[in-house]
Amino acid sequence: MRRVASVIGILPNGITEYERLHASVWPAVLKRLSLSNMHNYSIYRHGDLLFSYLEYTGHDYDADRAAIAADPATRRWWELCDPLQQPLLERPSGEQWKELPEVFHLD
Repeated sequence: MRRVASVIGILPNGITEYERLHASVWPAVLKRLSLSNMHNYSIYRHGDLLFSYLEYTGHDYDADRAAIAADPATRRWWELCDPLQQPLLERPSGEQWKELPEVFHLD
């Protein structure tokens, strides 16, 4: 299993809408995440920073992420969420969220 933590900014005037959207994520988006081996997925907010954590149980992370990105429902979901977010400058080119290195873990 791979643990993945990521961060992104959120626009202050987008917080209410972002939290409203995530109070009832579309079932098709949740299904695609599960089909792509993404589990135990959480998003937290601290001020204008979002922190996500998920556990990946598949064997080809890049292919599973590509399947998510190609999913029509997920793409429509992102059209609603992306304008509310403010990607960090130090993220990789082409990425919205910046993946964080794991420093410590205890099972």
